[in-house]
Amino acid sequence: MPIDFCHIPVSIIKRSEGRSAVAAAAYRSGTKLTNEWDGLTHDYTRKRGVVHAEIMLPAHAPPEFSDRSTLWNSVEQIEKARDSQLAREIEAALPRELSREQQLALVRAYVKGNFVDKGMCADFAIHDKGTGNPHVHIMLTVRPLKENGAWGAKCRKAYDLDENGQRIPDERGGWKNHREDTTDWNDKGNVEIWRAAWAAYTNRALEAAGQPALVDHRSYKRQGIDKIPSVHL
Repeated sequence: MPIDFCHIPVSIIKRSEGRSAVAAAAYRSGTKLTNEWDGLTHDYTRKRGVVHAEIMLPAHAPPEFSDRSTLWNSVEQIEKARDSQLAREIEAALPRELSREQQLALVRAYVKGNFVDKGMCADFAIHDKGTGNPHVHIMLTVRPLKENGAWGAKCRKAYDLDENGQRIPDERGGWKNHREDTTDWNDKGNVEIWRAAWAAYTNRALEAAGQPALVDHRSYKRQGIDKIPSVHL
């Protein structure tokens, strides 16, 4: 049974690179959005190939975040720094063996199980220009939400402790401390986990549809296969 390599890029949308979450969301969804941070309007309503766009939210997210402009402008406004990380994006090829409804069910299950259930807001769009390369773009928030729906902190101060669990004084009369993330979303190991999960969800969807194809998130080299990848987003 052939096993195909599924390339799954994971990236961060950074303001320091001249990018914005609003612009990215407008492009992915084929819509027109205005970024309230800089006043720029991004109109991609003429973009071809956007066959579905949808926002999925955790239970404690404000209901108004189901509006794309509201969600991503809220992100832009809460991130004050010029070098802020605004969103995470995951891209993945969709199996051509699945119908559109089956592809959509696959994406929803994957997004819910790996991101929304962990507290992230997700905005995904399925692109298909009819050239045999259907794929999905998944934008994710990188700042956690509090239980009341307000944005929380990305990191917090934690005190350094000695072998007895006591705080360690510093030379200024205070306590030695460091910053630590409030979530594990930035853990580098997550990339491998998310890629492996996509392959697993995809293979379950293919099996349920009675399709013999299989995908693997590992490169052909890691699989020990002498083959050049041919699927690109």
